Amino acid sequence: MKKIPLAELLRPAAFDDVVGQEHLTSLNSPFRKMIEEDNFSSFILWGPPGVGKTTIAKIISKNEGLNFYHFSAASSGIPELRRIIKDSKSLLSANKKTVIFIDEIHHFTKTQQDFLLPYTEDGTITLLAATTENPSFQLNAALLSRLSVFILYALPEESIEKILLRAIKRMDQWLTKKVSFTDDGIKTIISLSGKDARIALSILESSAKAISKKSIDKNDIENFVKLTTLKFDKKGEEHYNQISALHKSLRGSDVDAALYWGKRILMAGEDPRYLLRRLIRFAAEDIGLADPNALNLAVSAKESYEFLGSPEGEIGIIELIIYLALSPKSNSVYIAEKNVDAKIKATGYLEVSFHIRNAPTKLMKDIGYGKGYEYSQNFKNAINAQDYLPEKLKGTIFYNPSDRGFEEKLKKRLDYIKKTKKRLKDEKN
Repeated sequence: MKKIPLAELLRPAAFDDVVGQEHLTSLNSPFRKMIEEDNFSSFILWGPPGVGKTTIAKIISKNEGLNFYHFSAASSGIPELRRIIKDSKSLLSANKKTVIFIDEIHHFTKTQQDFLLPYTEDGTITLLAATTENPSFQLNAALLSRLSVFILYALPEESIEKILLRAIKRMDQWLTKKVSFTDDGIKTIISLSGKDARIALSILESSAKAISKKSIDKNDIENFVKLTTLKFDKKGEEHYNQISALHKSLRGSDVDAALYWGKRILMAGEDPRYLLRRLIRFAAEDIGLADPNALNLAVSAKESYEFLGSPEGEIGIIELIIYLALSPKSNSVYIAEKNVDAKIKATGYLEVSFHIRNAPTKLMKDIGYGKGYEYSQNFKNAINAQDYLPEKLKGTIFYNPSDRGFEEKLKKRLDYIKKTKKRLKDEKN
């Protein structure tokens, strides 16, 4: 059992064990009654990864009165379907229902979906399908019209926590050593999981097996899962010292020092493309919106070099170094990125509010997508009082412009927008 992936080992075997989809699996829910009474026709389960779609299908497959096939759209095709349908026709006379569960049905082509249509329509098969993609876009309209759509939602944090605690309680079944997880370690796994139970269990299992500590905490988890970045080359400490000297000279607006270090790096044989990558990053990180043209010029210098090559193209790099050194500096964009990163890691992946969801189809409108959305272009100066952040983050500020360069104008604009929104909200209340 210790060789079975943890997510599979802990997969619920009955509706009562499913966590987080109570609208479908609770004792008196219409969906559960329909399944338990074997009174269901073709349907599709739509929801994000790791929320229970395949689990629900496997629970249904335990009904001994069904001729059940589990079919992967990613790896199977029409020849396999033909064989199944042939068998199902012979079973119809025995009054035994054939159910085909097609996982990831969005991988099916139009031709494969069309093949299923007549057999779904005449009852030769009962089609169960699962998809992470919007069925309004990924399924043929004709096939979709024959299917009921049941929605599964991203798991809330408390559901992921319940699943993790259940796994820890059964640790002796999947782990050969004794370890424990601190509260902040568990919360970190929840945050990193993206509301996907399978990912959460994978992080739990992998970290428990790989980390040698007896008590695994937040830092252990973060260090275990973070990606390592590759350096562009391996010329040694002095190489990176010179890159650092260039970067700090630019940041300090010392044009002569920046020119010196930039030319030293080129003369040492560094690939000019590497230097350009660093300068493009500097334009975004240390100048940002204080001078939006800095990033434009940096990208232009890169294109110029690609066209001219060395040595002619290096004059564009020198021009760029001078411009970046003399530009007004602001790291507000960089700080805004860090603020957003930190908030996402702290709160996890919050759902898009219904009023700002895209609703191009009737199905999506019927379940509330886009309801209450205010088209800002219809308001004076295209400013309205509506909120666009997730409910949990209302009022959060990520970007604080400096008063340098073009950001001075952006700051005035931002202040005006905030005051206008506040006034409109006050008028609404």
